[in-house]
Amino acid sequence: HWKQGDFPFLYVQLPNAFEEKGSPSESNWAQLRNEQLKTLNVPNTAMAVAIDIGEWNDIHPLNKEDVGKRLALQAMKLAYGEKGMVSSGPVYQSMKIKGSKIILRFTDTGGGLVIRGGGELQDFAIAGKDKNFVWAKAIIRKNTVLVWNDNIPLPVAVRYAWADNPASANLCNHEGLPASPFTTEK
Repeated sequence: HWKQGDFPFLYVQLPNAFEEKGSPSESNWAQLRNEQLKTLNVPNTAMAVAIDIGEWNDIHPLNKEDVGKRLALQAMKLAYGEKGMVSSGPVYQSMKIKGSKIILRFTDTGGGLVIRGGGELQDFAIAGKDKNFVWAKAIIRKNTVLVWNDNIPLPVAVRYAWADNPASANLCNHEGLPASPFTTEK
């Protein structure tokens, strides 16, 4: 209607909020984040991930500065055409099942996948045919993530940061930008 063509559209993915849960569970908040992630299929869009800067008791993060910085990175690349810059954290691309493990590939890995704060990767869940998700072990191998649970011999799906408040989610790229929550389910 504005006769501008496909002008840039940037948005912020829902932050972490509400009480943390101790085990993998269904989450309408996570489902909505996943729908926001799908919006990246629309031409000339970009999304700033905010799952690491929210408040458990407020859906509006107090840390507006980091939200603004992440949106500015997206604007510099999308709207102003800055080449070669990393403007996003890792975004799930594809999966491959290899025996009892699932290998995940990502776009926007920048200088490589890393674990924020060190330690072990957190907030990965895996399921077999029954779609009963349980916590999984996960490691970074080059620019992929290998996910498994010894009690799931035939895995079919993985979820990452699939919760209202995935406070322990710690996958990011070398530039410090967090990975978007996702599910490999169709």
